[in-house]
Amino acid sequence: MRLMPPRLMIVVTHLLGTGHLSRALALAEAFAGRGWSVDVVSGGRPAPHLGSGGLGSGGATLHQLPPLASDGADFATLLAADGSPADAGTFAARRAMLAGLFDRLRPDVLITELFPFGRRALAAEFDALLERARAQTSPPLTLASVRDILAPPSKPARVAETEGRLARFYDGVLVHSDPAVVPLEDSWPLTPAMRPLLRYTGFVVPPPPAADGGTDGQGEILVTAGGGPVGRPLFEAAARCAASGALPHRWRLLVPKGDWTGEGSLAARLRAMAPPGRLAVEPVRPDFRALLGRAAAAVGRCGYNTALDCLTVGVPSVFCPFEDGKEVEQTMRAAILARRPGIAMLREAELTPDSLARALHSVLGLRIPPLDPASLAGTARSVGIVETLLAEKRR
Repeated sequence: MRLMPPRLMIVVTHLLGTGHLSRALALAEAFAGRGWSVDVVSGGRPAPHLGSGGLGSGGATLHQLPPLASDGADFATLLAADGSPADAGTFAARRAMLAGLFDRLRPDVLITELFPFGRRALAAEFDALLERARAQTSPPLTLASVRDILAPPSKPARVAETEGRLARFYDGVLVHSDPAVVPLEDSWPLTPAMRPLLRYTGFVVPPPPAADGGTDGQGEILVTAGGGPVGRPLFEAAARCAASGALPHRWRLLVPKGDWTGEGSLAARLRAMAPPGRLAVEPVRPDFRALLGRAAAAVGRCGYNTALDCLTVGVPSVFCPFEDGKEVEQTMRAAILARRPGIAMLREAELTPDSLARALHSVLGLRIPPLDPASLAGTARSVGIVETLLAEKRR
């Protein structure tokens, strides 16, 4: 009798950047590579720059809910696909689709990305899914999945709510960090009841890009910064710095698709700021990490994936963390990483072409000390941890 492979369902909604989805897809590929049947349910906007549906040929399947996005850094105001405020019908359709997928897939393991530590605006749909899972005769192993740094709770009641959901619904928390580098308690007040649930996996990052012999981007300054108002200040400062000639390098700016089209687009304005010999402006590229490996330096925000990409490749980096609204995650991460040689933090309030040039001068030519390889094995270690927990649950 042939045994069916274990089935994993990952539920993730990215609202601003695509870091949460990227990490969920990396986990999905790792589980699929170990023979699992994997389904990823995404509730954010499609992210074609992550590849063909975000997944390779490893056997994982991507399901798209009616998409939502935040109104900039206002995560309490959610927008539907057409940019209008999401209405009750949108939320009802999402809950119904989640329920239908769960009933059809019958996962052995259910992973919720960020919730219950975040995504409180989507608590109703997560709670409905978790109640459905808990009501099964044999409930799935249920785990939360979180990055290294979380947005600190705005009030003590948030900690109590999270503790209550963990106690009621969850078997553990996968923390995609190395506690020797960034322990979770640096950003979240852990209670005694939470600590036994934590399972540190190391950082979830793809392997370093293979040497492909390419020369595109060799010796350039590579800039990525996200889309819309999130990326505009950094892109514009970089373009002006390129035009000033303060550094001898050519600059390459990777601008998201939404800021690319039209004569009045951000991309068109950036291109007009400096001659092509000093500045290249392109859409976001799937081979971003290969470009990083050939760059003289990188400039970007300090989201989880961007920061780990730079650390993995070892490229000198200037991080300008996103700080709009009440966002503190990127600032905390940048401050911690800037203790390392080859990394500088530049606050957005201090961002000018001149300050950017000075920050780059401080890191160019320096080598970032590599992280312990075990710290970068987060995908494989996540699979091992989950397989162990599932075996224990089935005993």
